Order: sequence, then structure tokens, then C-alpha cells
Amino acid sequence: MASKVIPAIFLLGFLVIVMVSFHPAALQSVSSSIHEAHQKTDADPNMKRYWMVFLKNGPHRDQPAVAAAGIQTAHMQHIQQLAQTGKLLVAGPFDNDGDMKGIFILDCRDSLEAVQLVKEDPAVRAGRLRFEVLPWWTEKNCVFK
Repeated sequence: MASKVIPAIFLLGFLVIVMVSFHPAALQSVSSSIHEAHQKTDADPNMKRYWMVFLKNGPHRDQPAVAAAGIQTAHMQHIQQLAQTGKLLVAGPFDNDGDMKGIFILDCRDSLEAVQLVKEDPAVRAGRLRFEVLPWWTEKNCVFK
């Protein structure tokens, strides 16, 4: 009996120590500091946020060559359209045979707009490409005007 009670008491004591020493406010302060860092970057007149889009192999890359060529043509038209509106600043493929196929750098007000623009891409709609969107900061006029 004592062989089961003693470990249970130690476990209970350990849990009490963890609960007493754990301060949820500390987690909030971490998230607050991250939020404050974003606010500072937003407020910094020398910084600008863009949206980096990583284009990756999609689940449906097995279309016949004719269909794939048509999707690629529509994909390129979509890229030209985004560039003409000023939303797309950089686009291009990677020179490899891996999962990563290419990138876009978009100038959008938020990630929702960026995601919506990429979802409209015919290659994404057809499943030839999937994507990941990340915020990317740079000094204003450092790379793009």
C-alpha cells in the first residue's frame, strides 16, 4: 500500500508546485510583447509589410499535358493581371524538382487579401499548386519602390 501512496503524494506535490509556479499572465505578456513588436513595426515609417507566397506542388499534378498547358497559360495570365494591378511585385519559379515550385511577393493590406488573390490563381484552383502565405517585412524603398 505504501508503495502506491508515496509516489502518489510525490506526484500530487509536484502538481501543486507546478500549479503555484505557473502564471498565465506570463503567457499573456509574451503575446503582448509580440503584438507590441508588430505595432512598432507597423508604426515604423521606415518599414513596409509585404506577403511572401510559397507555391508548392499541389495534390492534382497528374493532369494530361494538354490540360496542364492550359492551366499554365491561365496561371501566367493571372500573374500578369496581378502585376498590372500593382498587387504582385515579384513572381517566379524555383530552379529545382522539389516540392517548392515558386514564389510571389504581394503588396496587400492584409493576409486575407493575399490569400484571396492566390486562391483565384487557376493553377491553385485546379490543384496543381498549393500555397503558404507569410508576412515579410523590409525597409521601405529598400527593394521595391
